[in-house]
Amino acid sequence: MRTHHPVIIVHGGAGHPPEETLSKRLKGCEQAALIGWEILQKGKSALEAVEMAVIELEDNPLFNAGTGSTLNVHGQVEMDAAIMDGRTLKAGAVATVSRIRNPIHLARKVLEDGRHVLLGGEGAHRFARQSGVPEYPPESLIVEDARRRWEKQHGTVGCVALDQAGGIAVGTSTGGLFDKLPGRIGDSPLLGCGTYADDSGGVSCTGNGEAIIRVVMAKTTLDFMRAGSHPMDTAKKAVALLEEKTGGKGGLIIIDKNGKVGYARSTSEMPICVVSGPGKIFTDR
Repeated sequence: MRTHHPVIIVHGGAGHPPEETLSKRLKGCEQAALIGWEILQKGKSALEAVEMAVIELEDNPLFNAGTGSTLNVHGQVEMDAAIMDGRTLKAGAVATVSRIRNPIHLARKVLEDGRHVLLGGEGAHRFARQSGVPEYPPESLIVEDARRRWEKQHGTVGCVALDQAGGIAVGTSTGGLFDKLPGRIGDSPLLGCGTYADDSGGVSCTGNGEAIIRVVMAKTTLDFMRAGSHPMDTAKKAVALLEEKTGGKGGLIIIDKNGKVGYARSTSEMPICVVSGPGKIFTDR
């Protein structure tokens, strides 16, 4: 069996955060990517690497996911997440969860259970209890209001990885839009929209969720790539399409089956980190 050179890319959300936070967010992306890379280097699956990298981002209050999630119009946390195995097309997703510290872990449980793809609200919380996933008081996931004012300008974290066996996986997690209506579900947990992987590659999107949903951005990106574009060109083309068709802003990361990486954004910032080998660490904003 052919051994692939593993590679991982993470993003910390497309948006317009203040300059003084950018170095910390880039460092957070690097830490998450290195955690995933260590897993890949040990010969473990892309799915495991993606889950652990996204958990690292969810646990970092600088990002709009998990502990740093933004608030809806009633001052409540409601989070979405999805994870997908490109080789098998198995996937798990959760939406509007409020008492789960790491929604990506719960999404992985949904994938492993196999009966459904997407669980939301109280049904997702009941499944969490049945699966042994701990719940936390919602207020423990809310960080100080001072940062909340700028977190409305960005959103979502994501990761794509290629493992030594050639498997591709993707994960995306978000606290959603600032001041959103209760029950709002964005693109992140919707397969083909904010998150998608198959045997050709994996894509995680970030930005204006309603716009991303309308162009089915993740699947559209992979379709562009299968037509022969390099992942970097593919990412730029997909982001341009998003703006052309909807006026929406956003970004994405992508890895193809050969380990080629691409990313693009139409916002002022989207911190990313790529790890493609020992000491081969690349960050961009």
